[in-house]
Amino acid sequence: MSTQQDTQQDTAVDTSITTISAKEFKQQKQSPESQLRVIDVRTHAEVNSESLGDCAHFPLQDLNSAAVKAYLEQQGHDSSQPVYLLCASGQRAAKASEQLQGDLDHQLVIVEGGMNALKQLGIDIAKGSGNIISLERQVRIAAGSLVVLGVILGFAVNPGFYGLSAFVGAGLVFAGVTDSCGMGMVLARMPWNN
Repeated sequence: MSTQQDTQQDTAVDTSITTISAKEFKQQKQSPESQLRVIDVRTHAEVNSESLGDCAHFPLQDLNSAAVKAYLEQQGHDSSQPVYLLCASGQRAAKASEQLQGDLDHQLVIVEGGMNALKQLGIDIAKGSGNIISLERQVRIAAGSLVVLGVILGFAVNPGFYGLSAFVGAGLVFAGVTDSCGMGMVLARMPWNN
């Protein structure tokens, strides 16, 4: 009986979440026999601006486990092979792995540093027609603008406007603690990101 259990354990698929450095990913991707299955979870606009070849695109804001599972089955992707998750910096890929973990029979591998790290290593990136600012930069620009606007309005119009700056600051602290950014999810749904 123990040999049957050992055999079942040996054939079980590893559905854990791991990470891979951008350098290791680049080496694997550029290997002649490479057939990595990569899912890019950036926004449509980011992917239209620049992308890594042979990636499937499933934006995090619209991520659906059933659609990803159907795609992997359609591609004939063996469940013993890992699925690599890619975004701009690695944060959205980590969120995607949490959403997909219980629903896929594949090991999920987060590419550390995402596209930013891969570009620094000189990996071949396809340039598209879009010229979009990354979602992380959009969040920083929006948050900074709202803080400055709150200070200016608080000084020039009414001190109650300082509350806007405080609200944005509290939102940034919450985003840092929970590793989820409401402003980022709202910006991801804006027309310029689709």
